[in-house]
Amino acid sequence: MLTNKDIDSLMRVFPTKEDVRRIVQEEVADIRKSVRDLVNGIDKLVTAFSELGLKYAAMGEQLTRPERWIKQIAKKAGVALAD
Repeated sequence: MLTNKDIDSLMRVFPTKEDVRRIVQEEVADIRKSVRDLVNGIDKLVTAFSELGLKYAAMGEQLTRPERWIKQIAKKAGVALAD
């Protein structure tokens, strides 16, 4: 049978309910911060990719416009361009 002395010894070794609650809260806070940091990082990447897509679309238009002009000029000048 356990005596009060045995129980006191066990209570010094094992964490209390409050100790466990505090540890869990600290871990959850750390996990939340990590998740928040990951979400922010992913959001920045998505924004960068979106902006990059818009830049590529604008560059593509800038490249096709002179090509179209050259074809129009060649047609009016009666010059056949090779494909």
